[in-house]
Amino acid sequence: MITVCEFCKGRIKIGELGSCVICCNIFEKIDDLAGKVLEDLKDYEFESFSVGSRLRGSAKAIQNFLRVELGIDDELNFKRNFNREFAKKIREKSGKEIKPNGDVRIIVDLEDLSLNYEILPVYIFGRYKKRVRYLAQTRWLCSFCKGKGCEACNFTGKKYLSVEDMIIEPALEVFKGENAFLHGSGREDVDARMLGNGRPFVLEVVRPKRRKVDLKELERKINEGSGAVEVKLLGYATHKDVERIKSASYKKRYRALVVFEREVDEKSLKEALEKLKTVIHQRTPKRVEHRRADKVRVKRVYDTRLLLLRGNKAVIEIEAEGGLYIKELVSGDEGRTKPSLAELLGINCYVDKLDVVWIYDTT
Repeated sequence: MITVCEFCKGRIKIGELGSCVICCNIFEKIDDLAGKVLEDLKDYEFESFSVGSRLRGSAKAIQNFLRVELGIDDELNFKRNFNREFAKKIREKSGKEIKPNGDVRIIVDLEDLSLNYEILPVYIFGRYKKRVRYLAQTRWLCSFCKGKGCEACNFTGKKYLSVEDMIIEPALEVFKGENAFLHGSGREDVDARMLGNGRPFVLEVVRPKRRKVDLKELERKINEGSGAVEVKLLGYATHKDVERIKSASYKKRYRALVVFEREVDEKSLKEALEKLKTVIHQRTPKRVEHRRADKVRVKRVYDTRLLLLRGNKAVIEIEAEGGLYIKELVSGDEGRTKPSLAELLGINCYVDKLDVVWIYDTT
């Protein structure tokens, strides 16, 4: 007869000195394991948790033997039973809530009873303004030293400072996290400014020890930095918000300083800008083809406005569908963007300075 304990089966009990052939009396160690969990996590804030376990080695071999050779499966599934009892004990000791996607996932190796912890990241939704040029959106490591630090990067390890750097450093300090990532809805060129109402983003803080902080205080710390970046933190988010914001296509308004190869008259420029309000066929620009799929994107220009014209320079505004490359919309990129302002005017031109001045919310 197979001798099992009450936790494994519930019908047949072993003797006081016996040992369960299924779990080797693992259930007797639950109280101590739960105590170790709370000691290990004493520096971490969490309100909810879940429990999982790994079945390997002799524990897995026994389970497989019971299922394959004896046809016993659900009734003697001690992994599931262990998870249930272990979670109940942690809840009893901590007062925390058991949730499938809790703040912490506690994983037990049933072979050696070692513990591992998956700390759910903290996500924060916000918008950022980038007030200066030559500031990358995300961390941009030096191509020579790959982040180690060298003369080429003045031993910073970075080709450019980034918006991400300026946001995550105060966030890591406040949340006491191990790392952080900025997930932006699209990106502006490193030499473009992001003004107006700011670009939507989700900040992900990895393995935070604190989960609930005063976001207004964090916002203040970020904004009191160099002044190059300003944020508005709008609340806590989830991983689903990361997916949503990265897949969203926001209509944008741009302001560009355009330089023409010779002077243009106002009437011709206004007529060309009017004709530019149409569907644009844009092949991946040459400047980004090394990191973007080579394909033709179909986008729309909704509106154009001439703000200023002086000789061979003009300031124009363009409202366009998300994902349209504005520099190439102006220059034509050797015919890869059609129509373009250069093509419509019959004059070579390029964007000297570019700002994103508004990002319209999706509906």
